[in-house]
Amino acid sequence: MNILVTGSAGFIGSHVSKRLMQMNFNVIGIDNCNDYYDVNLKINRLRELKNKNFTFIQTDLSDLASLKEVFELHKPNVVINLAAQAGVRYSLENPHAYIESNINGFINILECCRHQKVNHLIYASSSSVYGANESLPFTVHDNVDHPLSLYAATKKSNELMAHTYSNLYNLPTTGLRFFTVYGPWGRPDMALFKFTKNIIEGNPIDIYNNGNMLRDFTYIDDIVEAISRLVKQPAQANPEWSGRNPDPGTSYAPYRIYNIGNNSPVNLMDFIIAIENKLGIQAEKNFMPLQPGDVPATYADVEDLYRDIDFRPRTSIKEGVGKFIDWYLNYYKIEL
Repeated sequence: MNILVTGSAGFIGSHVSKRLMQMNFNVIGIDNCNDYYDVNLKINRLRELKNKNFTFIQTDLSDLASLKEVFELHKPNVVINLAAQAGVRYSLENPHAYIESNINGFINILECCRHQKVNHLIYASSSSVYGANESLPFTVHDNVDHPLSLYAATKKSNELMAHTYSNLYNLPTTGLRFFTVYGPWGRPDMALFKFTKNIIEGNPIDIYNNGNMLRDFTYIDDIVEAISRLVKQPAQANPEWSGRNPDPGTSYAPYRIYNIGNNSPVNLMDFIIAIENKLGIQAEKNFMPLQPGDVPATYADVEDLYRDIDFRPRTSIKEGVGKFIDWYLNYYKIEL
């Protein structure tokens, strides 16, 4: 089986590509390797993927002609779209980057999947789509029509676009709402990476909403395990779906949405304590108000995921933070 992974130089994409190769799939990875964060980190992730079953092509999803060539040459059976312009806060500064990558790029993916008759499209959505929803835990059967950032709006748009193609062209699409993913090879713009770096260097860490935040932190291996199980399980139509009482998480078309979260929200201050304990260093803390676009709490209901693939994310914060910091110290050759 040929599997195309977009964003293969990214945090989640590189981990997913590695697992798929371990499962003896041929992986075609594409990434534009942009400079949103340290390009060397992306290059080093790709070095970890060197294998006879891995083909890398540097291109951009917004380049339709190039994307068509990739699809026509490699004829993927399954596409896993993990490429996107990430980050809630950056979407306030550079909104056009999100439209170019997350909307224009995604329509190109859908068109290529349609014309190449791909068996299954799996794509990254985000817990940010829950926006102003305060009903916890978040379930895929909730309405998500009140996003709080453009990033969230683009991810909600991806779900709507995918449903359209599932309906019109019978393309099985599975959307995955990731909840605060962390782990080795993580992104430098995310909390764990920034906190670890600043604490080691003796710089203060910024703590938003004065620390009154709950996050359903999800370890990367749990994300990868869920995706690897979904690869061979294309989305199915829900025969009980009714337009009189429409269920947002399923459809009469081959379309599904899943949360992938730890189902166990952690207070931000407890997360920071886990970092401090692993490093043996106490952080200097700079308490700040809630940032525009942020939500105070995330909490994933994963019952649909468990029902369909018999898996629940389960890595503890202590274990996950410990593995990240071990990787960080080794990668940057730091001795404490």
